[in-house]
Order: sequence, then C-alpha cells, then structure tokens
Amino acid sequence: MPVTLDIVDAAGEAPFEAVFGLLEAIDRRFSPFKAESELCRLDRGDLAEPALSGEMREVLALAEDTGRRSNGYFRIRRPDGGLDPSGVVKGWAIKRAADLLRARGHRHFCVEVAGDMEVSGLGPDRQPWRVGLRNPFDAGQIVKVLALSDRGIATSGTATQGQHIYDPHRPGHAITRIVSLTVIGPDVLEADRFATAAFAMEEDGIDFIEETPGLEGYAIGADRVATLTSGFRAYVTQ
Repeated sequence: MPVTLDIVDAAGEAPFEAVFGLLEAIDRRFSPFKAESELCRLDRGDLAEPALSGEMREVLALAEDTGRRSNGYFRIRRPDGGLDPSGVVKGWAIKRAADLLRARGHRHFCVEVAGDMEVSGLGPDRQPWRVGLRNPFDAGQIVKVLALSDRGIATSGTATQGQHIYDPHRPGHAITRIVSLTVIGPDVLEADRFATAAFAMEEDGIDFIEETPGLEGYAIGADRVATLTSGFRAYVTQ
C-alpha cells in the first residue's frame, strides 16, 4: 500500500525512519500473506493464545468490540475461514504512527495509507487539511473537498479492490447497492473500523454511521446517488 507522511512542523530531521519502521513491523506481525507472521502462526494453530503479543491481543479485542457495536457486521474471519483483521489493523497502524509523531512533539502532520488518513493540526498553508473524495465511478474526478483538522477519515468500497467486504449475516451475498462509504471520526481507527462494518450493511450503513456518536459519513450508491449524515456538510468546502 502507498504510504504518505507530511510533517509541517518538523524541526531538523523528521522521524520518517521511525514511522516507516513502525509500519513495517506492524506488517510483519499482522500480514495474512506472510507465513511466519504472528497472525498466520495463530491462524494455523502454531501459536497458543497465552503466547500472543500485547499488540495482537489489542487488535483482536478491537475487532471483537467492533463486531459487538455493529451488531455482528464486522468479523475477522473470511468466508473461507481464514483469519484476517485487516479491517481494523490498517486504521490502528495509522493511528499508531500518528501517536508516535505526537509523542515526539509534532502537532501539524498527515499520515496516509492507501487513502485512509489521520490529520493533525493544520496543513502547509496554516489552514485545515484539504482532503478530496474520489468519484468511485471515475478515479480522476473529485466529488467533494473536505477541510479537516484533528480527525481521521477512511473509505470502504468496491471501486479499487472489488468485492472484498462481505455481509457476515448473508454468506455469499455480494454487496452491490452501495459502492463507496467514507467515514470521518475523531481518529482514523474509529473511522476505518466502522466504515468497514457500515459498508457491509449496504444502504443501511449510512444510518448506522448517523446513529454512532462522533462519526459522520458520505455514501455513494450504485445508482450514483450520494447520502450524507446530518453533520457531514460541516466539513465540506466544495
């Protein structure tokens, strides 16, 4: 996944190596594609629960909490039975990177991984960060521009990766009535995990985001009609 790190208030040498080192370590631990990752060893039964790292325990607890709070629409078992917590790990990893920057005294920055991001403080122009939402039907078109500060934003959809999110309550059911759901939250972890859960609900997902405190959302249906939560427009600049 492409990673972008923009630190506005970096004095001296920016901690790029520390941030990318953190993200690489998270990938080594949680990758479902690397046979020797802690995740794969757990999935194969090679690693007993008492031997799990604190990070793995934290992510599994977050996944369980997300499933509970979304009425079971978030699960980390794929339809084939494989263990894959990517729906929570990505946002968790970005937030960990943002927390590292804050711990080092940085206030104004943006950490983005494949379109999901956490923005802190102000952008290079000393204004809130401007974030564009791509049209899922035309990647070259921006449908909305948002002004964000101290927020996380994440998008779930089928435009880039196809049918990779499923409804746990209806095995084998393809999600076709919604193509994109963007969520703004107090941080990227909250935005990311609930964007994934809400997308699995199809057109009912935007209502779930509306009812969840601290979240705002923007959904685009297969009919190209957008539905917004009541507070989303406060972030729209054009």
